[in-house]
Amino acid sequence: MRHWQLRSPETAEEWQAYYHLRWQVLRAPWQQPPGSEQDELESQAYHLMLLTEQGDVAAVGRLHRLGPAAAQVRYMAVAPQHQGKGAGARLLAALELQAVQWGCEVIRLNARDTARPFYLRNGYQQAATAPALYGIAHFLMQKPLRIAGTGAQYQQWCEQLSQTWQQTIPLSQYMQLSLARFDGNELRCAAPLAPNVNLHQTMFAGSIYALATLTGWGMLYLQLQALGLQGDQVLADANISYRRPVAAQPEARCALQQCNGDLAPLADGRKVQQQIRVGIYSAGELAAEFHGRYAVLPHKTTT
Repeated sequence: MRHWQLRSPETAEEWQAYYHLRWQVLRAPWQQPPGSEQDELESQAYHLMLLTEQGDVAAVGRLHRLGPAAAQVRYMAVAPQHQGKGAGARLLAALELQAVQWGCEVIRLNARDTARPFYLRNGYQQAATAPALYGIAHFLMQKPLRIAGTGAQYQQWCEQLSQTWQQTIPLSQYMQLSLARFDGNELRCAAPLAPNVNLHQTMFAGSIYALATLTGWGMLYLQLQALGLQGDQVLADANISYRRPVAAQPEARCALQQCNGDLAPLADGRKVQQQIRVGIYSAGELAAEFHGRYAVLPHKTTT
């Protein structure tokens, strides 16, 4: 899937294939006629499809605005031969990114009962029961795209995070780790190449791993601040794939939609976990991808 392409349909043939997959997966099994897979919002919506190297349409989905702060995903469909292989998750992530670029704070969708586990794995939470369709139970699912807070709060939390790194994690000082940007959705952290260089004059693999680990840890910290929660954050498990050398301007990026796991039970004194993905970039080009499972342990209380 590495070389598959994500983009909007362009030619008449692509639009036909795009709508046909919608109809084939979402309408034909319930004896609905062609055309029933479209509605009055088609011309206003953002359409996306995932194409294989052979040009076949593997997955399709649509996004439209619900207002200035919300967007809705509709007509998500994955071709039967590509189901269970990550095509749906890749398409959904791209739709979420588009909603972020629109400035939305939350993304919603109506999921059929059988698709609910997929959306739960991708960070959505069930908000309500939605109207049934063709006798199939549906549920309103939603996912925040920005951490709740004001610009002043973001700045305060970022200053606290930087101080925490400096005071409790000495490695961050040696790496010259810095918090480059946080807008409520995406956290970017940087570390100069010079103190992290290897014999090849590219970034040392250990520094890449540390930069990714601390960025994911920082994203978790910021979420806890927004929720008014505290706990001991630890990295429970992780893996990283190195795609190319980091030769210039090292930067780690982590977006809220790349953090999956409910933190609310921490308020009840329960351990919580999040799966967090971090990208490491070299001069703006993706060079490594980190996947970490972080846990937050409730503070022990004394009586």
